[in-house]
Amino acid sequence: MTVDTNNYYGNISISDRAIRTVAGFVALDCYGVVDLVPKNLKDSASSLFKKETYARGVSVNHVDNRIFIDIHCILKYGVSISAVAESLKKSVKYSVENFTGMIVDTVNVHVVGVRV
Repeated sequence: MTVDTNNYYGNISISDRAIRTVAGFVALDCYGVVDLVPKNLKDSASSLFKKETYARGVSVNHVDNRIFIDIHCILKYGVSISAVAESLKKSVKYSVENFTGMIVDTVNVHVVGVRV
């Protein structure tokens, strides 16, 4: 699926995969995030054969001109989960809004585990 927008440059279509890749890259760059993980076993099995390392734990939905992002991640042991989650939300929201020029409505962070 694609996100479509119009501006003075013309019609712009951005694929969900591109948005997932940007969000995943920013998420892995955030302090305290160790890895992104698929949300279920089906996605886990299919990710073994794909080379989407940045888009692996990110899902994107869009309604009208609003984007909804879910990130499934593993955090570093000893960090404040709430502080890392808030930082991750703000970073991903800013980067995706800057990339797409559209409004990111929500960024949901799902902490799957903690790695030592």
